[in-house]
Amino acid sequence: MTKKNKNKSQSDSRQKAQYKQDSTFHLEFLNLEQKNAYEVFMKNEIVFLIGEAGSGKTFLATAFALSSLLSKKTRKIIISRPIVEAGEKLGFLPGTFDEKVLPYMLPIYDTLDDLVGKEGLQREYVNKCLEVAPIAYLRGRTFKNSMAILDEAQNATKTQLKLFLTRIGMGSKLLVTGDPKQSDIGQASGLMEVVEKLKGIKGIGIIEFSSDAIVRHPIISSIIKKI
Repeated sequence: MTKKNKNKSQSDSRQKAQYKQDSTFHLEFLNLEQKNAYEVFMKNEIVFLIGEAGSGKTFLATAFALSSLLSKKTRKIIISRPIVEAGEKLGFLPGTFDEKVLPYMLPIYDTLDDLVGKEGLQREYVNKCLEVAPIAYLRGRTFKNSMAILDEAQNATKTQLKLFLTRIGMGSKLLVTGDPKQSDIGQASGLMEVVEKLKGIKGIGIIEFSSDAIVRHPIISSIIKKI
């Protein structure tokens, strides 16, 4: 990935992206599955990105959303995640609303850092168009002219997924990412049940990455096979 200041940075899926003077956002994909995911994104209003750790789901969803925003196809990026700890209970978190939810949204912020940098005019524009919206606060909302991402959807129940999916409004697209093998909730994840029921519906695309699509680090595939 290349930025204006020519500093190299790493990302979960190590894609290459460039933000040029003409405000066009470019992506280069590491494998055929990532390229297919983009084609599915372009053809559908709701896209599920399903795969194991390290397959670049969050990176791709964020990159697709940025591409839409920076090309002026949408006006806002909405990011949502189930507020669930991975095996630990951290208890009450002090601070403002933004400070409380920040730890859960860091993977997406890290990806934004990789794609448009931590500062500069482009990042300032993205920050102005970025909204954090935990699932608990979505009832009654309508996403209009927006790219909305539900990350770590394996930690969402069927009811929560239905709530998120039915927020879509005119001019919007939804991106749902998840790894069914890494659920941290005490009850059954609703992700794969929802995916199976929605297969074949026009406007809904589903990408299921294989273990060969893992790009974070080669050793991850071996770890997943053993644990």
